[in-house]
Amino acid sequence: MKHIWQGYINTSLILKITIALILGIITGLLFGENAAVLEPFGNLLIRLLTFLIIPLILFTLIVGVNQTRLTNLSRMGGKVFLYYIITSALALTVAITLASFINPGDGVMLQTDEEVNIPDNPGFTSVLLQIVPKNIVSAFNEMNLLGIIFTAIIFGIAIASIRASEKTKHLGDTVFYVAEGLNEATFKVMSWVLQYVPIGIFAIMAKTVGNQGIDTLTSLGEMVAVFYGAIVIQLILYTIVLKLFKVNIRQFYSQARTPMITAFVTQSSSGTLPLTLNAAKNLQLSRGLYGFSLPLGATINMDGAAIRIGVSAVFAANVVGASFSMGNLIEIVVVGTLATIGTAGVPGAGLVMIATVFSMAGLPIETVVLLSSIDALVGMGATMTNITGDLTGTTVINATEKKKSDI
Repeated sequence: MKHIWQGYINTSLILKITIALILGIITGLLFGENAAVLEPFGNLLIRLLTFLIIPLILFTLIVGVNQTRLTNLSRMGGKVFLYYIITSALALTVAITLASFINPGDGVMLQTDEEVNIPDNPGFTSVLLQIVPKNIVSAFNEMNLLGIIFTAIIFGIAIASIRASEKTKHLGDTVFYVAEGLNEATFKVMSWVLQYVPIGIFAIMAKTVGNQGIDTLTSLGEMVAVFYGAIVIQLILYTIVLKLFKVNIRQFYSQARTPMITAFVTQSSSGTLPLTLNAAKNLQLSRGLYGFSLPLGATINMDGAAIRIGVSAVFAANVVGASFSMGNLIEIVVVGTLATIGTAGVPGAGLVMIATVFSMAGLPIETVVLLSSIDALVGMGATMTNITGDLTGTTVINATEKKKSDI
């Protein structure tokens, strides 16, 4: 038994995940909805990853701020925001262009006797206000990533300020070393959790495939195919950008593939965050950069969701026989880009974003019922693209900062 366990430990993580993914698909197809009995094992993975989010963000950012000048942090922050806005708009444009060429939804009948519950859109202002939490405890308790980022940066700056003073330097250094030690301890726990990831992925994949089945895929297969076609194009664009900034592509994807597959299976950008942060650490990116860019990206940067919005809008237009003018298309890109930020972190965010854009574009909300039937299939690819975009942007921005000796 000991040899079997040791063999499992020594096996490549990506190989274990790939095998788990294949076995999960086979199990789901064979046992159908009965595969749901494995759900607790999948839930355990989500819990373990969620368990690590707060210490990872908090300690990584505190340590990162103390290793980076504030001028550098603000400069990198500006680059991060600009990148997130540009890539979200680009993803929407790619999706609309491809969908307009293939026209998914032609011949699909709209059923108006079904209803779908769509959460209220909190709005962009509400999301901005979440940056400053009412209190620290509520930010941590509610898993408010923006609030946690704000808290970590503020305390990181305070610790840096204390360390800069001769009178309080010893106190500041003590607190910093404690935070650095806790950060390393968190990544050690992360290495243990990684051994469970393949088991959780197997369980989640089996349950998802068992619930969705083949019928759902074939009924709206063209829509799903166009969606994943747009994702492939977006991933190619990421690779081109990485190449332009002279990033080692093989090294990047060797680290990115684990969070990419995990995001694909779990459909959770924030849940995958510990793995994304671990990948950034292994890529030797600046702590001060990835400590805030990746948690921020998991909250507001939704390239995959943007693709989903674009393809869904064209699909809905074809279902009801509507056509878009150039002005309508530009409006969808603008509104869709803002919607991916303004609905971040909301349960059912995908439906909220789609409904928001549909309302602005004059498309029937009833078409969301059709789209909800493939929610899991589409959500997988969207989440994977979301975290890939976050890690790509962080890596590219890190490359632009490499020439600056004071990172």
